[in-house]
Amino acid sequence: MTISIQSSTVVPEGDGVEVKRLMPVANLRNFDPFVLWDHFDIAGGGFPNHPHRGFEAITYMFDGGMKHKDNLGNQGTVFGGGAQRFTAGKGIVHSEMPDKKAVGIQLWINLPQRLKSVEPDYQQVDVIAGTEQDGVNIHTIVGGGGSIQLKTDVEYLDVALGKGVRWKKSIANDFRGFVYVVEGSLTLNTETLHTGQAAFIEHEEALELLAVKHSRVMWCFGRPHGEPIYQHGPFVD
Repeated sequence: MTISIQSSTVVPEGDGVEVKRLMPVANLRNFDPFVLWDHFDIAGGGFPNHPHRGFEAITYMFDGGMKHKDNLGNQGTVFGGGAQRFTAGKGIVHSEMPDKKAVGIQLWINLPQRLKSVEPDYQQVDVIAGTEQDGVNIHTIVGGGGSIQLKTDVEYLDVALGKGVRWKKSIANDFRGFVYVVEGSLTLNTETLHTGQAAFIEHEEALELLAVKHSRVMWCFGRPHGEPIYQHGPFVD
């Protein structure tokens, strides 16, 4: 197994807001097929009109609301427990602004070269369904019955673990990815992860997590495209 620990970094973004960024940062530009991870908690400012191309993005909400509006005519507000996805493709201009406050994660997933010029698209899911068993609560955002549709094979889960609970999960063949701690702390093999940290993993068939205290983690794994990634600002070419 290959595993490395990365802590998120607070960076300025948008119109006067700060986000906790896992990537891209100086020592971790991307982790194919994933190219950006921002954990945000904002009550003012936001992300006024700006362009994108070459990737797909998921905004998953923990609390508050995020208003989306784009040049395709799509607009809507997604609240805590929901998600919105846009496919930038050949190009999209949009804004994302908090509805009073907005707490959640934005994830960018690279598009393979053959799909870089697809038509842009938007999807909103107001409620991400969840299941609970043996102290583990799982909401499936992408994969295995999840409602958000992507053009890349991805499994993206929001997992809550009660204190002392163990959870073992297999990793799909050829997938790589990371486990990010939203709150709490947990052990993964011999490593301990705390809030705002992630373990990046590849060449592993399964993982076992043990919650040191009540914890909420994001499980984010996908099949890499194995292509060069040319990432510059809002564009991934």
